[in-house]
Amino acid sequence: MNSAAVSSLIAKNPLVKTAKAKLESMEPGSYVIHRSWGFGRIKSYDEGAQRLTIDFKDKQSHGMDPAFCVTTMEVLPEKHLLVRKETEPTVIAKLIAEDPAELIVQALLGYPNNATTGIDLELTLAQVVGEEKFKKWWANAKKAIAKDPRVSTPEKKTECFILREIPISAEDEILEQFTSTRSARRRILLAEELVSNAGRQDTKADLSAVLKALTDAVRDSNQIDNAERLYGAAVRDDLAKLAGVDAATLEPSQASLVSVTRDLPAIAEKIPVQFQGRFLELIKSTHPIECRDIVFSLLKVSQGKFTTECINFLVENGHSNDLAATLKRWQTEQNLRAPVLLWIVKNRHAKKFAKLLNDLITPRLLSAIFFGIDYEALQAANARRIPLADILSEDTDLIADLLSTADPETARDLANTLLLNQGFEELTKKSLLARFIKIFPNIQSLVANDIEGRDTQLLVSRASYDRRREEYETIVSKKIPENSRAIAAAREHGDLRENSEYKMAKQDQQILMAHKTQLERDLARARVTDFKDAPVDQVGVGSIVQVSDQAGAVTRYSILGAWDSDPDNHIISYQTPLGTALLSKKVGDTVKVKTGAAEDAYTIVSIDRTAAQV
Repeated sequence: MNSAAVSSLIAKNPLVKTAKAKLESMEPGSYVIHRSWGFGRIKSYDEGAQRLTIDFKDKQSHGMDPAFCVTTMEVLPEKHLLVRKETEPTVIAKLIAEDPAELIVQALLGYPNNATTGIDLELTLAQVVGEEKFKKWWANAKKAIAKDPRVSTPEKKTECFILREIPISAEDEILEQFTSTRSARRRILLAEELVSNAGRQDTKADLSAVLKALTDAVRDSNQIDNAERLYGAAVRDDLAKLAGVDAATLEPSQASLVSVTRDLPAIAEKIPVQFQGRFLELIKSTHPIECRDIVFSLLKVSQGKFTTECINFLVENGHSNDLAATLKRWQTEQNLRAPVLLWIVKNRHAKKFAKLLNDLITPRLLSAIFFGIDYEALQAANARRIPLADILSEDTDLIADLLSTADPETARDLANTLLLNQGFEELTKKSLLARFIKIFPNIQSLVANDIEGRDTQLLVSRASYDRRREEYETIVSKKIPENSRAIAAAREHGDLRENSEYKMAKQDQQILMAHKTQLERDLARARVTDFKDAPVDQVGVGSIVQVSDQAGAVTRYSILGAWDSDPDNHIISYQTPLGTALLSKKVGDTVKVKTGAAEDAYTIVSIDRTAAQV
């Protein structure tokens, strides 16, 4: 817009006077970013109508009031990366593919003071690179820019990327950040970067001051836990080696931090993945006699990659036979936790572990897997992924491998366990059952019966439904957690083979799980009714029926819902033998009901409709 056009606009709308310079920059051909419409280019300006015409990506030739655009639109400078993507597409495409660090430098050159927040930079680069491939590209670009001496990178997205006037080395930047922070945790991470950087090139820094500050942080900070303190001590010792200092003179030593064996599980749970192997070697050197038993205890409660580290450590240190025997014992005692089960099924075909795992790949292992999945589903507070369930579904050969030695009865029991399992969606259950049926076709009848049972509705009263629902809530929120605590307490009493408390608790667990599953099925099938629609011309659910027996005695029965039986008060469920026999019968009809070896006959005297009191 020229000066005359801007003056005319200001005369009409004095409030935009302060934005005169911005209005003047809204010239045809200029590129813009609008808060709602995104990236675009000014096509023309109609002085008479005082309207801009702008071509946006998804809205061509869009008319807009310049006064409105003052607060909602930015005019981009020629050096802005989005503009250069339009004017220099070949150059920008080459930088995206070959030199991401230089692309970020060029992006910063397009901002005032050569700086912008991490959030803004990511938004711009995502548009330049393309949303689909940006995430992977940005992960690599951050690694490249972290090593570039021209750019200062922020710790948080809300802080700024800054293009330095004078480039500094990555090492100098780490030292600068180390000096400026008082956080022990942050200093450990920065010292680790310094050690890593020194491994790639000769260090020129004076490390003595850094070593002293890190030593003080590891020794004195009350902001870090035992795992962080141990890892900090390891980084400190690596730094001491670079500085030419004897790590044995520094306190606390790594050995002292792992000297108390009861602290080791909590430490193992939190140590960084890259330190897990060193952690086990440290245990070996600190506890040479008890090392094997300690690692077995850590394996039992291990998670993720640490499970693999523990197993590899035991194998490499000559404990393969002990490991095979222990895994088999844990399987018998139902003590194989999900991470170890996951490791077993993933490595069952590995030549390195063939002898170790051969005796474990049995139907019993599949039973342990189902139990582990059910337990994980029960403990989950939300719909989180269950890795064991995922691998059972994704590894199409796993069920066949585990059932290779199963007999039909065992396979049927396992298929039934799958049907009752809480860790699978219904479609997944059907897919897994198809694999059972492929090996044992007779299991098809189990599936048919299950579907038939699920499709049959249960007519119930509101009161009986509420009682059944309360029973379910009590099992889930109280009885099962209490049982889990009882199992954990019983495990502490020693050898599980001779532990009667443990066996009783495990039996209780099976009963509770079965009861829980049955209640879930029943509640899902239940249809609450008030029995007001019961017919009066024939017997239905909600009818009051008077019947006479063979001796002429007349009895009055109320036929109500599936869970409403109260024989003492002559209330019977429509699912009882007598209730089922009477349904749909009329006055004068006679029905026969077999009870044990005897058969009784009843004749209907009258039919009425019950009041909805239940």
